[in-house]
Formats: sequence, C-alpha cells, structure tokens
Amino acid sequence: MTKQRDEELLSLSRKANLLKKRLLALLVRYSGFLFIIVLLAIYIGRILFGPNSVEVLYNLSVQEKTLKRKIEFYKRANARLQKEYFELKELEPQGEE
Repeated sequence: MTKQRDEELLSLSRKANLLKKRLLALLVRYSGFLFIIVLLAIYIGRILFGPNSVEVLYNLSVQEKTLKRKIEFYKRANARLQKEYFELKELEPQGEE
C-alpha cells in the first residue's frame, strides 16, 4: 500500500509541477501582451496629444485659415486706401511752371 501511495504522491507532484509550468507560461505570455498594450497606448497617446499631435496639426490648420482671411482683408483695405490716396493726390495743386 505504501508503494501505491508513493506512486500517487509522485503522480500528484508531477501534475502540480506541470500545472506550475503552465501557469508560469501563461503569466509570461499575458505579461508580454500587457507590456505591448501599454507601449501601444503610450504611442497612441503621443500621436494624439504630443508635440507633433493631431491636435497641433488641427490648430495649425485653423491658424492658417485665419491668417489667410486676414491677408485677404488687408489686401482689400490696402487697395481701397491706395485708390483713395491716388484720388487725393490728383486733387492736389500742381507746382506752377
């Protein structure tokens, strides 16, 4: 009976060791997946909110449109003022000869 019990204990010990190895393998695998997910999250965060982010690109696009509108406004104002200047210059008396 002792021999049979020893064999059962040995069998249980081997099963426990195998289970430990499987659990360790799963732990390593899931730790690797978790590490990759964290790195991916950091990368996406930098893309969305970093110094070269989509948000910065959008803000620069808005700023570009605003500056283009201002340029057009100042061009029209400049043309109007030049026209007024040349009209006033025509009304000035000419030097007598």
